[in-house]
Amino acid sequence: MIRMTLQEQIAYLSKGCVDVVREPELRAKLERAARSGVPLTVKVGFDPTAPDLHLGHTVLLRKMKHFQDLGHRVIFLIGDFTGLIGDPTGRSKTRPPLTREQIEENAETYKKQVFKLLDPDKTVVDFNSAWLRALGAEGWIRLAARYNVAQMLERRDFRQRYDGGRPIAIHEFLYPLAQAYDSVHLRADVELGGTDQLFNLNVGRDIMPAWGVEPQVVMTTPLLVGLDGTEKMSKSASNYVGITEPPGEMFGKLMSISDALMWRYHELLTDLALAEIEVLKARTAAGELHPKRVKVDLAARIVTDFHSASAARQAADAFERRFARREVPSDVDDWSVAIPEAGRRLSAVMVDAGLAKSGAAATRLIAQGGVRIDGARVGDRFHTVPVDRPAFILQVGRRARRIRPFRPTA
Repeated sequence: MIRMTLQEQIAYLSKGCVDVVREPELRAKLERAARSGVPLTVKVGFDPTAPDLHLGHTVLLRKMKHFQDLGHRVIFLIGDFTGLIGDPTGRSKTRPPLTREQIEENAETYKKQVFKLLDPDKTVVDFNSAWLRALGAEGWIRLAARYNVAQMLERRDFRQRYDGGRPIAIHEFLYPLAQAYDSVHLRADVELGGTDQLFNLNVGRDIMPAWGVEPQVVMTTPLLVGLDGTEKMSKSASNYVGITEPPGEMFGKLMSISDALMWRYHELLTDLALAEIEVLKARTAAGELHPKRVKVDLAARIVTDFHSASAARQAADAFERRFARREVPSDVDDWSVAIPEAGRRLSAVMVDAGLAKSGAAATRLIAQGGVRIDGARVGDRFHTVPVDRPAFILQVGRRARRIRPFRPTA
């Protein structure tokens, strides 16, 4: 168990969080836990809607691990009952519920994957069908009586569908209530979720006092942006890194992210303190560290978490052999390109360097995966080159230029 002062605990647990509802309550709960020796109960629910987890899911898993590091009790709650309802979050229409067979199969896969980050000896795995089925008709009626339609319509996606004349099935209103009752039954001190879950988490806060349970603290983490730098990481967007992927594949995908995005990945996908990340940023901006070196270290950290340090070293060596040593030419022309103080789009730099005929053509080349900086693929069409970046090798297909950024004078 990590020993920290109360203020250090707050900083450690809040790192990367968007919402903490409310921090004074979290502080009070942590103080009480320290006095009594009784750990907090921290709940996170996952509906088994797909068989595999990706790095986007691990933002929450890592926050669970942070609570475990401080000695608290973490419940990995598999929503085998709520999965039958289907989470309406972010949906413009009623989502089809999963079959019982799909849920059970996916739940088994989840259990095998989460312990790549979580300590199995400190993690309670539970299924919410155990108590939600037992509620029965009378129990569900009493639960539904704790919330009203006006409150439900405060939820943005419900309101948009209602105002747009699109149907809302009655059972969709049951989802946030079921999630809230999970917190009642488990007597959760803290519930974690993505920012898109804020409404559901707060329903738990609202109804817990009706059962004589102290309201939970709600903490949300951001939705991880995918490899493309624009959309939320997801399988459907093909911008994801699966946590069961081979080390070399994980490493290569992570090396493709933009320099700007890698700082967000440092914050959400590693245990580095914010102060340590700021030092890395400052040293990179000052030219003491090359962005590629920082990105290699990031990819190695993440691969180590899900495989091993040895696997990460092998993946880094393989990447270096494949890209840096073989594909990055040593004999290339130097091109000085003007970069304003606010930075410049990579697509414009490509045009100036004679590597693309137009900005639109450059954007297409980036989207197609044909552009690399120092051997690392750039997938973000809005990638911006900062003026203080050291010289770098810019490749488009087999053509390459050594770009030397400079700040134009007035």
